[in-house]
Amino acid sequence: MQDFSFYNPTRIEFGAGKIANLDQLVPAKARVLVLFGGESARRTGTLDEVTAALGEREVQLFGGIEPNPSFETLMKAVTVVRENNIEFLLAVGGGSVIDGTKFVAAAAQYAGDAWDILLQGGQNITSALPFGSVLTLPATGSEMNKGSVITRKSLHAKLPFMSELVYPQFSILDPVKTYTLPTRQIANGVVDAFMHVIEQYLTYPANAPVQDRFAEGLLQTLIEIGPKALANPEDYQTRASLMWTATLALNGLIGAGVPQDWATHMLGHELTALHGLDHAQTLAIILPEMLRQRKATKLDKLVQYAERVWDIREGSDDEKAEAAIEHTRAFFESVGVKTRLSDYDLGAEHIDAIINSLQAHGMVALGEHGDVTPEHCRQILLASL
Repeated sequence: MQDFSFYNPTRIEFGAGKIANLDQLVPAKARVLVLFGGESARRTGTLDEVTAALGEREVQLFGGIEPNPSFETLMKAVTVVRENNIEFLLAVGGGSVIDGTKFVAAAAQYAGDAWDILLQGGQNITSALPFGSVLTLPATGSEMNKGSVITRKSLHAKLPFMSELVYPQFSILDPVKTYTLPTRQIANGVVDAFMHVIEQYLTYPANAPVQDRFAEGLLQTLIEIGPKALANPEDYQTRASLMWTATLALNGLIGAGVPQDWATHMLGHELTALHGLDHAQTLAIILPEMLRQRKATKLDKLVQYAERVWDIREGSDDEKAEAAIEHTRAFFESVGVKTRLSDYDLGAEHIDAIINSLQAHGMVALGEHGDVTPEHCRQILLASL
């Protein structure tokens, strides 16, 4: 196991009706900006619940944050914050809204060009507004981590940043709020959480049995509950398990002290930025061939994954690895997320632009060994047609 520092200050309030706790969680006299996405927060009554719980505080609303939160929209929120002396931010939504709120929290107190926050990966953030979240879509884990991914539409760029200054102070997780979500969003959430675990687990052995067993348990849980979450939208216990699994998948715990990959995510960001695919869709497309193309360096963990997660015991190591890859693809397909570029009307003619964009953003040495080059990514995309 590698040496590590682990820090996570986010308070979790988990359970039905927990939105009422906002009155104790948000400073009593704070001027609050509530950020949300589309009209679902209003239509389902969640927004009314939130504003009621905030009581007599001065509250303003900012809606319209996109599924891939855009720099352009978020800078409008920054203007609102500055012009109204906002003191506390509250994200109401899924990972995109929370990611966007993290950016607003940092950008509102940043003196220079806020795009530099993305260009420098958050290393230049020296202060940020405090904020909390009310999670309505389990997927990204943004409710309990320090990361964010922002898209700049005008540049067709999707870039991540991280900072310990943008951990949510608290996050409210009420599984009931997931009941009305579209099937596509739940399916995406299952795949997204699964992929977050894979990126931290499927690398190479690091003598970290605690992290491995934790990761394997989360993967097995998602395999078990994913179809149930789709089939029974108001099964509280299943939705609760999905919500908590997605949070644990990326709150820093299973990645502490182990190598991490993230090549699939970086390549996936380019697909979203250029073609507007859902984040989870891009991951489902790329992962199977990413694993296959890198099988030699990942073989030990692929075999472990095959045996422990999928209970594949027969065959050679190579056969076990191949079977695990195909089981993974089948799982994504089983929850309704397609795994080929052609499923999204993308062909070989689109690959050059994706690779050029990857290079333009400096993503030229990806993976746990830094050996995934743009040419490797080209071959992965070609195999994913």
